Amino acid sequence: MQLPVYYVAMFSLLISLAICPIYIFLSRHLHFGQQIRLDGPHQHLKKAGTPTMGGIVCLFSFMVALLLFAPKTPFLIMIVLLTLASAFLGFLDDFQKVIRRQSLGLKARQKLLGQFVFAVFFYYFLLVYGHSTVVDIPFSSLKVDFGYSYFFLILVMLIGTSNAVNLTDGIDGLAAGTAILGLLAFLLIAYWQGMTDVVYFCGALIGACLGFLVFNLHPARIFMGDVGSLALGTALAAVAILTKAELYLVIIGGVFVLETVSVIVQVLFFRFTERRIFLMSPLHHHYEFKGWPEWHVVIGFWALGFCFALLGLIDHTPLMQ
Repeated sequence: MQLPVYYVAMFSLLISLAICPIYIFLSRHLHFGQQIRLDGPHQHLKKAGTPTMGGIVCLFSFMVALLLFAPKTPFLIMIVLLTLASAFLGFLDDFQKVIRRQSLGLKARQKLLGQFVFAVFFYYFLLVYGHSTVVDIPFSSLKVDFGYSYFFLILVMLIGTSNAVNLTDGIDGLAAGTAILGLLAFLLIAYWQGMTDVVYFCGALIGACLGFLVFNLHPARIFMGDVGSLALGTALAAVAILTKAELYLVIIGGVFVLETVSVIVQVLFFRFTERRIFLMSPLHHHYEFKGWPEWHVVIGFWALGFCFALLGLIDHTPLMQ
């Protein structure tokens, strides 16, 4: 007999709460501390040395919960492996930063190559299990069959979302809290579609992130690192694909989209005009430079993330069908 998903989420939460202090202690002892960019907000300099790679705690907690309680379907196993593969890529990136004591890790092309390989394997898995290449257009009755070009949609979603969450992970609690809102939205979508395996996946990851968030809130005692942010982004993209809510990811993950667009706009505008639109990108840093307290920026972005998640759910609720 399967436990209700909220019990699984609570179990994952408790493991995360129990392990985080131990991980923080060991990280301080081993000097696994965050390196801070010198061109960022000056108040961030005091965060140097804060334990990083806390995403390991989230992943361990949610994996234990899934192994004990979730139905072991091919779809669940696939998205777990995909998430762990992305986490490993992030771990390699974090490890280089920690060992070399620098703020940059793997080169962009190395990350992109790894993410491309992950997308190929995921696409092949979807083909084997007859996953539809028809995509719903949000807030309309239109459907588009992407055919073989569906691979490129998957590629953009996996690479775009994992890196978008990574960009958002720049201030205490922002990425974890926003990811929880997105995962909760997809949990509801999966529940309404009867996809129990995806429901358990989202629930276990939400619980793990909530436990981590207790220690990641300002002033953060731990950062998730790329091992966490890349994994969370990949998980969000994967559940959006499995629930056939591919384009709804742009809405539900609206905060991540805004953060990414702010970077792209900033780079392009500076290249052509040698001027900046934002005081600093990603967008959350712009508000920090304007004098907003870090906690106020996080709350504002969480509120925006909640609105985006609610908007994305409107077209999926049983009442609207």
